[in-house]
Amino acid sequence: MGNKTVIITVVNKAYVEQDVESDRTMFDIFLDGFWLGEGIRSLIDHLLVVAVDRTAYDRCQFLKLNCFILETDGVDFESEKIYMSQDFIKMMWRRTFFLLEVLKRGYNFIFTDTDVIWLRNPFIRLNNNKAEDLQISTDTYLGDPWSKMNPINTGFYFVKSNNKTISLFETWYGQKDNAKGKKEQDVLLDLISGGIIEHLKIRVRFLDTLYFSGFCQDSKDFRAVTTIHANCCRSITAKVADIKTTLSDWKRYKRLGTNSTVNLQWTKHIWCSKSWRTPIETNV
Repeated sequence: MGNKTVIITVVNKAYVEQDVESDRTMFDIFLDGFWLGEGIRSLIDHLLVVAVDRTAYDRCQFLKLNCFILETDGVDFESEKIYMSQDFIKMMWRRTFFLLEVLKRGYNFIFTDTDVIWLRNPFIRLNNNKAEDLQISTDTYLGDPWSKMNPINTGFYFVKSNNKTISLFETWYGQKDNAKGKKEQDVLLDLISGGIIEHLKIRVRFLDTLYFSGFCQDSKDFRAVTTIHANCCRSITAKVADIKTTLSDWKRYKRLGTNSTVNLQWTKHIWCSKSWRTPIETNV
């Protein structure tokens, strides 16, 4: 964009390739959000799709999007990386390092997981001035946008490129080898709890789930919701099933007149709830 801001998402083969039982991939549904959402189709021009394997890159190219390939020697990122498996953790750290390099080149960015559906323009709800360095989503919002007690989620955040945020990402990535069994989100939460915000004098705002919601805590207002994250979910199959249902809820809302008094409720995320009870083999 004109102010050197870019939207970034990271995909691998598991997110772009259909299996036998599915007619839609997670990446397809992510892109659907830009079509079905309100006034956000043009934002896809500012989306950079970072592919961590050749299949994902080829799919991105086929869709004529802005594509970048980020391969890592000796690491196979193609298959689904189950939450908290060793390969999942490796992929999250590789992402963090890449985003650090983006900041060093002077670009602000929104990072969005591909399981975050955009329904409205997030820049309307994000403060786009220089006062706030990092604005980050939460699993559950505790009512105070400045409280470090809010449980963060690194699936969606807006960060400004400056010396403070570069230092934050350098410190964050520097903890990689001392964080056995922890994903990068856990490490950032530890840093925040340990006082890094005060140490670096970073201005951080924790985002309200009324606008930036997820399966952990649904937005209470269809008229306000901006993004929906398929968090609190363990597998891609479950995410796809429940996000499709969520989009059906959104379509029902869109068909209502502006003066409608119908009080719609989000459908329960049954597949994601079940995903935690289903044994899945991991590389832990």
